[in-house]
Amino acid sequence: MTTTKDNIRPVFPFTAIVGQEEMKLALILNMIDPKIGGVMIMGDRGTGKSTTIRAIADLLPQISIIQDDAFNSHPTDTDLMSEFVQDSIRNGESLSTTLINVPMVDLPLGATEDRLCGTIDIEKALNEGVKTFEPGLLAKANRGILYVDEVNLLDDHLVDILLDSAASGWNTVEREGISIRHPARFVLVGSGNPEEGELRPQLLDRFGMHAEIRTVKDPALRVQIVEQRSQFDQNPHLCIQEYQDKQNVLKAKIIHAQDILNEVIIDFSLRMKISQVCGQLDVDGLRGDIVTNRAAKAFAAYNGRLNVIVDDIKTVITLCLRHRLRKDPLDTIDSGLKVQQMVAEVFD
Repeated sequence: MTTTKDNIRPVFPFTAIVGQEEMKLALILNMIDPKIGGVMIMGDRGTGKSTTIRAIADLLPQISIIQDDAFNSHPTDTDLMSEFVQDSIRNGESLSTTLINVPMVDLPLGATEDRLCGTIDIEKALNEGVKTFEPGLLAKANRGILYVDEVNLLDDHLVDILLDSAASGWNTVEREGISIRHPARFVLVGSGNPEEGELRPQLLDRFGMHAEIRTVKDPALRVQIVEQRSQFDQNPHLCIQEYQDKQNVLKAKIIHAQDILNEVIIDFSLRMKISQVCGQLDVDGLRGDIVTNRAAKAFAAYNGRLNVIVDDIKTVITLCLRHRLRKDPLDTIDSGLKVQQMVAEVFD
């Protein structure tokens, strides 16, 4: 049996968002290939970071899950199934499925480790011998998006847990000799204001992409943004209707890109040049090379192509590398500009 849960709260249409192309592109590419590793969005207050992130979730096709499962378990893929669902399938039980919107989970700044990871009911385990797990936000975010606003203000140990789960795709809770493991595959999206402090470099490096956004200066664009927001606040359903065709086109483009992603090829010569750029920029480790390759493939798929071209790499490489460069406090040049200069040298 398949049912559909409707989204009740109206969401500002993604295609109605003016400007901030870098942030929008980073989010779209992570939706096409979640293995890119999420995106860190740094920028001024009031630039539409939260609005854009909620809007991308609303744009994605619904996913099929096992009904009444707290972990959004996939009906057939064991990597995306909880242990409880796997046990039920092994026992030959028939499980109903349902369609839900892609989960969009907010992590509040004051969240505790138990709230994030989930907790085991020790009393029930001791008295009744039953492992009862209270799922946390990582369970709810499985197969969806986990959004952390002001991630640079979050406790470092919580950021560590988040990044470990995002990288491994699993969350393990161990308490009093009881261990529970469940899938936690999500796109991690963090946002913050650089004035309130930077993330530690080793944590920043774990985000696949880094988008920088600035307040729009052009008066005409500012007026357009204000008018659109006012129209949406007055009559959200009319605004959603107005952009429905554009939303459908973009949704179809993302679905097609997801379908063909595994067939996209990047030539050896281009892979060599990506690694040459990373090497000459003195990027630590190989994450920069891997993410740039993935992002370039996702961008080619987004444009309906099965071969990566130089322009694909030039479009995504700054997003993938700017936060991996070692920072020199005396350096007057912006890290994004440094990446672009090196790309021009190597590719041109």
